[in-house]
Amino acid sequence: TVSCLNSEGLALLSLLDHFDKVPLEVASTWKNNTTPCDSWFGVTCDHSRNVETLNLSGSGVSGQLASEIGELKSLLILDLSDNSFSGVLPSSLVNCTSLEYLDLSRNGFSGENKLNGVLPESLNLLENLGELFVSNNSLGGRIHFGSSNCKKLVTLDLSYNDFQGGVPPEIGNCSSLHSLAIIKCNLTGTIPSSLGMLKKAWYIDLSENRLSGIIPQDLGNCSSLETLKLNDNQLQGVIPPALGNLKKLQSLELFVNKLSGEIPIGIWKIQSLTDMVVYNNTLTGELPVEVAQLKHLRNLTLFNNNFYGEIPMSLGMNQSLEEVDLFGNRFTGEIPPHICHGQKLRIFVLGSNQLHGTIPASIRQCKTLKRVRLEENMLSGLLPEFPESHNLSYVNLKSNNFEGSIPGSLGSCKNLLTIDLSRNKLTGLIPPELGNLQSLGRLNLSYNHLEGPLPSQLSGCARMLYFDVGSNSLNGSLPSSFRSWKSLSTLVLSDNKFLGAMPPFLAELDRLSDLRIARNAFGGEIPSSVGLLKSLRYGLDLSGNGFMGEIPTALGNLINLERLNISNNKLTGSLSVLQSLKFLGQVDVSYNQFTGPIPANLISNSSMFSGNPDLCIQPPYSASAITRDKFKSCKGQAKLSTWKIALIAAGSFLAVLALLFALVLVFLRCKRGAKTEDANVLAEEEGLSLLLNKVLAATDNLDDKYIIGRGAHGVVYRASLGSGEEYAVKKLIFAEHIRANQNMKREIETIGLVRHRNLIRLERFWMRREDGLMLYQYMPNGSLHDVLHRGNQGEAILDWSARFNISLGIAHGLAYLHHDCYPPIIHRDIKPENILMDSDMEPHIGDFGLARILDDSTVSTATVTGTTGYIAPENAYKTVRSKESDVYSYGVVLLELVTGKRALDRSFPEDTNIVSWVRSILSRYEDDDDTAGPIVDPTLVDELLDTKLREQAIQVTDMALRCTDKRPENRPSMRDV
Repeated sequence: TVSCLNSEGLALLSLLDHFDKVPLEVASTWKNNTTPCDSWFGVTCDHSRNVETLNLSGSGVSGQLASEIGELKSLLILDLSDNSFSGVLPSSLVNCTSLEYLDLSRNGFSGENKLNGVLPESLNLLENLGELFVSNNSLGGRIHFGSSNCKKLVTLDLSYNDFQGGVPPEIGNCSSLHSLAIIKCNLTGTIPSSLGMLKKAWYIDLSENRLSGIIPQDLGNCSSLETLKLNDNQLQGVIPPALGNLKKLQSLELFVNKLSGEIPIGIWKIQSLTDMVVYNNTLTGELPVEVAQLKHLRNLTLFNNNFYGEIPMSLGMNQSLEEVDLFGNRFTGEIPPHICHGQKLRIFVLGSNQLHGTIPASIRQCKTLKRVRLEENMLSGLLPEFPESHNLSYVNLKSNNFEGSIPGSLGSCKNLLTIDLSRNKLTGLIPPELGNLQSLGRLNLSYNHLEGPLPSQLSGCARMLYFDVGSNSLNGSLPSSFRSWKSLSTLVLSDNKFLGAMPPFLAELDRLSDLRIARNAFGGEIPSSVGLLKSLRYGLDLSGNGFMGEIPTALGNLINLERLNISNNKLTGSLSVLQSLKFLGQVDVSYNQFTGPIPANLISNSSMFSGNPDLCIQPPYSASAITRDKFKSCKGQAKLSTWKIALIAAGSFLAVLALLFALVLVFLRCKRGAKTEDANVLAEEEGLSLLLNKVLAATDNLDDKYIIGRGAHGVVYRASLGSGEEYAVKKLIFAEHIRANQNMKREIETIGLVRHRNLIRLERFWMRREDGLMLYQYMPNGSLHDVLHRGNQGEAILDWSARFNISLGIAHGLAYLHHDCYPPIIHRDIKPENILMDSDMEPHIGDFGLARILDDSTVSTATVTGTTGYIAPENAYKTVRSKESDVYSYGVVLLELVTGKRALDRSFPEDTNIVSWVRSILSRYEDDDDTAGPIVDPTLVDELLDTKLREQAIQVTDMALRCTDKRPENRPSMRDV
């Protein structure tokens, strides 16, 4: 057929030949028997029938952009955004000399077929170019853009690529530029002072890079600037006073940098200012009264800095504030009384400061409020009454000095999800109106002076997950209507005056994982229905009551239970039912009337069995010497006769002689230089040299080919002994590592005493002349680091359910070390590499080489220990270690589980870790309760469409943020976790 196409039509069809995927609209209209100006999809022509627009935006095109694009000489607009183009940008674009608008952004969402290569330097020759968008691709190399030809350029967006080098100073030549965005492009170096030449620019965004140095004073010359975003970099020094010259500035975002000093007073005088967001720096100084005179100010976010002094009392009076977050500073004085005068305040956070006084009336009347956090101050007075139409969803007033009763009007805030009023001085009854809160999931009223019974109306909170009223003066019995709490996971009633039998309906709460009703006046027998609580795992605490009778056999069904406390009751009978609780890490049955043998698997601390004079130890003795001294043997309890005593004495004498003779022989062999392996072995039990020989034979005498891991404290080998016996052997070389002997002794001291399902169990150990060997159970799935970050292609991705269970398991193990061991044990190097995974993907905390047993205070070591990225901020240059250090490291691991990123991920800007990265991302979603959504691992997105699983992810993220609080005193304990 004879084609009627002109050169531009032929060029378009040539482009088509390079497309891998062509949308139907294009395939059906781009024909060689018509011209491009005859309804070709995405094409428009000028009056001379020359192609002036090619717009295939969002059409699903994939393939490459061919060089024939340069033959469209009259092209004004080229928009290929939101497709899946790959390959390099053709330099022939320079031939489109009339081009005014070029948009190639957001190509290749799969992460595979993105535009790559460099940004062609020839684009500088397009004198008519007014708008250039190439964001969200894989462009690399240095940015060579900005010349005398870019005078007409108005918009430049290069964001979300992988460039090298810094911001090109030549961009300052683009004198007509209104908007400059180079976000998250891996830029390094300093911000060029030539950007101060952009007098017409109203928007500059260089955020989420690795820019360093100071903020140049010259930016104060950008007289049209309305938005300046330099957040998430490594900028240092002070905020330049010249920024006070930006009289049109509306939004200043400098958060997550290393800025210091005070905010210049000139900035606080810019009347157009709407957003001041500078959190996570080391800024200091007082808030001047000028901040209260900014009539357009909406967002004042200064958390985690070192600001001090009083907050101006007139703040909010002449403003329409929407968000105020001053958490984690050193503010004193009272809360400004007119903070919500404009009736638009949604987020109000003043937690972790030194404020006193009362909550002002404007907060009570602020119907727009969603989140209120005033925890950990010195506030006092009465809690405010809230109007019926209030929009509150989150209230945290814990750790203050509030008095009086809990206002019933809280029950009218129908959107409330969380209420935490713990650790105050509240009195009176719990208001029944709280039962109107059908969405309430967390209620913490512990450590107050509340009294009276629990109102049955609380059963209306059908979504209750966490209920804690411990340490009050509440009485009565637990209302049977609480059986409606089908989702309840934690119930804490301890340290009150509740009485009667243990409520039988508790057995219906099949999701209950932690039940604490200690130190009340409950009595009668422990009901057998407690055995139906199959989800009980964190703990069952019935101590300090009046329970009597025997432990019900059904309690043996709680196979996942890790902590049991039934001390200080009147219980009788044997402890045999506890033998089936294999994961019981801590048990306290002291001060009852138990009889018979102590189950061998539970003997670890004699104090947990004291006060039961008729308990005994069943030979062979597996208990410690201390425990054996405190309890009699279950056999041979009669007094020994004189002849038996004489016989024992004679036998002991002969044994001592034999031992001395053996030691002399060993000494002589060593002097002769005997080199047999068995001669160098000092084992903790007889016959272990035989097992050692099996291990050495299975590993060809610890040949390198059996190495499965290396760490700071030893090399790990895999030993297969046959019959399904798989072990991991850690070797510490004394000659090469001077602290190896000390490290191994510490591990033995620590691991040998603890037994918990989420801690690595030390099976055997040997100390030889030049090294030490420790035998552990082999973990077939390697470490959490291997599973999470090194998954091979074809392996199943670690789904959310598995990650959630892993987070729980690690918490259980750490809680045991911190709270159930005496003295407490600090790990000091919690990280994914030290968390090993068994065949069921159950986590086991290992590598106690850095563990140190605490007395009653923190421990100071000679050197800074731990792993970069997991070390708490207070320990970066100090040697003090406490439980809070482990909590911080655990929080980092939680963030890795949620995001799928490493603690120091390559995708982060330099000197940025996962904690600062997550906080930076979430800062943009302050009004969104879904803290997981913006940061979650992309592989989990589909799974987390399930509401329940998404709520779990949000809970884990929130907990991770609490655990990684920069202030140790603000972090939860592992028991609270």
